[in-house]
Amino acid sequence: MDDTANSLASIVVWGGFALAFVFGAVANKTNFCTMGALSDIVNMGHWGRMRMWLLAIAVAIAGAAALAYSGQVDLAKASVQRPNVAWLSLLLGGLLFGVGMTLSGGCANKNLVRVGGGSVRSLVVLTFLAIAAYMTLKGLFGQWRASWLDPVALNLADLGWKDQSLATAVARLTGLPSSSALLATAGVIVLALLAFVFKDPRFRANGTQIFGAVVIGALVAGGWYVSGHLGFGENPQTLEHGYFATNSRTLESMSFVGPVAYGLELLMLWTDKSLHVTFGIASVLGVVLGSAAYALATRRFRWEGFASLTDLRNQLVGAGLMGFGGVTALGCTVGQGLTGISTLAIGSFIAVTGIIAGCVATLKILVWHAERGA
Repeated sequence: MDDTANSLASIVVWGGFALAFVFGAVANKTNFCTMGALSDIVNMGHWGRMRMWLLAIAVAIAGAAALAYSGQVDLAKASVQRPNVAWLSLLLGGLLFGVGMTLSGGCANKNLVRVGGGSVRSLVVLTFLAIAAYMTLKGLFGQWRASWLDPVALNLADLGWKDQSLATAVARLTGLPSSSALLATAGVIVLALLAFVFKDPRFRANGTQIFGAVVIGALVAGGWYVSGHLGFGENPQTLEHGYFATNSRTLESMSFVGPVAYGLELLMLWTDKSLHVTFGIASVLGVVLGSAAYALATRRFRWEGFASLTDLRNQLVGAGLMGFGGVTALGCTVGQGLTGISTLAIGSFIAVTGIIAGCVATLKILVWHAERGA
C-alpha cells in the first residue's frame, strides 16, 4: 500500500484502539454487562443494568442515524445490513450465544474487561472462544453453518430492498423518502427507549449508569465514523474507493467475537504478510488495556482463577457456544446488541431476541437446578 493507504489504515486501527480503550475503562467502572443485566432481572427483578444497556442502544441508534442522515457514513454497506436475512443462523446463533455467555458468566465483552482486571479464567475462556469462532469462520463449524443454516434465509433484494433496515421497511410501506423514514424510525425507537429508561426514579438518580450508557452508546457511533468515514478512501491497487483496515472489508464498529478469532489468527501466523492489525483486533486489545488501566488506577486489579473443576467445565462449554453462536449470529451482545441494532438492521433484532431467550432460559434452568439441589 502507498503512504495514503497506510495513513488511512493507521487512522482506523488507532481510532478503534482509542475508542475501545475508553469502552473498556467505562465498562469496568460501571459494571456494564448484558448477561448481568438479564441475571439481575431473572434473579432479583432489578432493571437497573438493563436500563443502562437500553440507554446505550438509544444513544447508539441516535448517533448512527445522525451520521447516516448527514451523509458521513453509508450504513447500508455494513455487513449486518446485507439484504439477505439468514434468519435461522441469526436466531440459532443468538440462542447458543445466550446459553454460552450464561454458562461463562459473561459475554465476550465482559470477559475482555475481566482479563484487564486480572482474570486468568477469562483469558482461558477467550482463548477457547477464539478457537471456536475461527472454526466457525473458516473451519469445520463453518462448513456446518454454510451448509445447513445460512441457506435458510429471506432475500429482501428480491423485493427490491437495498438493505434490511427497518427504515427501509418504513419507507416502502409509507412512501416516505429514505432520509425521512430513517429519522422517523430512529426517532420513534429512541424516544420509546428513553421513556422506558427514565421512568424509573432510581435509574434517573444513578449518574454512574447514565454516564456509562451515554459514553458506550457514543463510542459505538464513533466506531462507525472512524471506519466508515475516516477510513474510506481510494485503494491504490484497484483505484476504487473502499474501507481500510477492517476484516469485513467494509465499515465496522464495536464487535468482539470475530475480532478475537482474527486476533488469534494474527498471533499464530504473524509472519504472513497478508495479515494486519485491523479495527476489530485493535478494539479487542483496547478493551483489555482500558479495563486494566482503570483496574490498576483504582487498585481493583486482582488475579482470578477457576473456582472448581465444574466451573472450568461450564466456562469452556460456554466459550465454545459463544464462539460458534457469535459468528453464526454475526455478533455478540455488543456486535449485534449495540452495533447491529444501531443500524436498525432487522437481522440484529432477530439475533438479540435469540441471545436474550437463550440467556433467560439458561438462567432459569440454573436457578431450578440450584433449588432442586438444595
